[in-house]
Amino acid sequence: MSKNYFSSDFKLGILGGGQLGKMLLYETRKFDIYTRVMDSSNEAPCRISCNEFIQGDLLDFDAVYRFGKEVDLLTIEIENVNVEALEKLEEEGITVYPQSHVLRTIQNKARQKLFYVDHNLPTAPFSRFAYSSEIKESIAHGGLSFPFVWKSAQFGYDGKGVKIVRSGKDLEDLPNVECITEELIDFENELAVIVARNPAGEEKAYPVVEMEFHPEANQVEYVICPARIPESVAKKAQEIALQVSEELQHVGLLAVEMFQTRDNKILINEMAPRPHNSGHYSIEASYTNQFEQHIRAILDLPLGNTESKVAGIMVNLVGEEGHTGEAVYQNIEDILKIEGVVPHIYGKKETRPFRKMGHVTIVNPDVDKARELAETVKKKIRVISN
Repeated sequence: MSKNYFSSDFKLGILGGGQLGKMLLYETRKFDIYTRVMDSSNEAPCRISCNEFIQGDLLDFDAVYRFGKEVDLLTIEIENVNVEALEKLEEEGITVYPQSHVLRTIQNKARQKLFYVDHNLPTAPFSRFAYSSEIKESIAHGGLSFPFVWKSAQFGYDGKGVKIVRSGKDLEDLPNVECITEELIDFENELAVIVARNPAGEEKAYPVVEMEFHPEANQVEYVICPARIPESVAKKAQEIALQVSEELQHVGLLAVEMFQTRDNKILINEMAPRPHNSGHYSIEASYTNQFEQHIRAILDLPLGNTESKVAGIMVNLVGEEGHTGEAVYQNIEDILKIEGVVPHIYGKKETRPFRKMGHVTIVNPDVDKARELAETVKKKIRVISN
């Protein structure tokens, strides 16, 4: 007999109250699942749509532990949470998905890279350093040569905590923290595959998406589904993502970001154990969007159809450079006139340069036409301050 989650006294806890949580709550509302959300900000986007909102520090052991004791199942919308508290909750019988061991592996980029190596998963060659200051010594002794990519081992996201190092000068401003350096890959495309897995071990992969990045912000500018790549490359990318999921034994969603090299090899870049920016297109374009799929997976329900109904492109809406303050969305009426265009505004009151404020999805039967319309949308809409 399966548990009754719907219109019942079952409580789902969500750590993190940002836009991913807000979009997750569209689905819990649809299913009438009772939700409790914790976030450090009193103005978190989730605040208005959950049943209970608790303000608390996600990295504080006591806050996370107390929050978890009040729910039947705990999930996340951000991976920077206190894992020790999750471990204790699991020991005491609270179900946590994704599991604490998954978060422990993924939270630290050095640990994440070692996981790929230990499980024979393809990834770029790398070196680990306890402190960034050790890198100079490694270069001096020939252990490392320019150019390479520097990544902070922890707390990096949206292009923060990542830097391409081409010369000694680029080393000067690096924070002196635990880090990794990676060989700079000359890639053809950046791809991503989202895999869903439930406790019964059922797994499903979404179609491969292609990501186009903003050169300065190192943030995704466009997500294109389906990726404009050969079928054989797409198949290989999906197989590798499913293999990662299998080795990790996670429950929920797993977004696997990858490089397609010039000779069509697939290398894993990094992964995220939650709904992901690369899956936002699915709200309008897929039979089962990523947020509903995450709910299905963690509640051990049958997984939904991951196929697309139509080609979808997602454009990130980020704060304009030179603008900090109360957010104003310019020319939103103009993009609403275009067929197949759907804006999503996250509900963050204050904009700042490159802050993710929303996204726009463009759906069209033809992916190339959708990409053209995405360019038009990108040029028209701006997030500025009052």
